[in-house]
Amino acid sequence: MNETKLLSAQVSQLFDVISLVGGIIGGFSILVGGFGIANIMFVSVRERTPIIGIQKSLGAKNYFILVQYLTEAVILCLFGGVLGLLLVYFVTLLASGSGFEMSLSLKNVIMGLSVSAIIGVISGLFPAASASRLDPVEAIRANG
Repeated sequence: MNETKLLSAQVSQLFDVISLVGGIIGGFSILVGGFGIANIMFVSVRERTPIIGIQKSLGAKNYFILVQYLTEAVILCLFGGVLGLLLVYFVTLLASGSGFEMSLSLKNVIMGLSVSAIIGVISGLFPAASASRLDPVEAIRANG
C-alpha cells in the first residue's frame, strides 16, 4: 500500500512536469502563431491598400475597415484552432483505440476556440487599426 502511494506520487509529479513543459511549448506556439497572423494581416492590408482607399472614398467609416480586418484575423485564427482541435480529436481516437482512456471535453474545445479568437483579435488589432487610419487619396495612389 505504501509503495502504491509512492508510485502514484511519482507518476503525479511526472505528469505535473509534462503539463508544465507542454504549457511552455504551447505558449511559444501561440506567440509564434500570433506573429504569423499579424504578418499575414500586414501583407493583406498592404496588398489591398487601393481597395481600402476606394472603400473610404465611397463613405466607409474607420470602424467598418477596422472590423473588416479584425474579422479576417479572427477567422484565420479560428480556422487554425479548428484544425488543431481536429488533430487532437484524431489523436484521442487513436489513443482510445490503443487502450488509453482519453477524451476531448467540451470545456477544452470552447477554451481552444476562445484562445484562438483572442489571439486573432490581438494579432489583428494593429494591422486593422493601421488600415482604418489610411488617407483615402494616398491609399488609392499607393500601388497605382
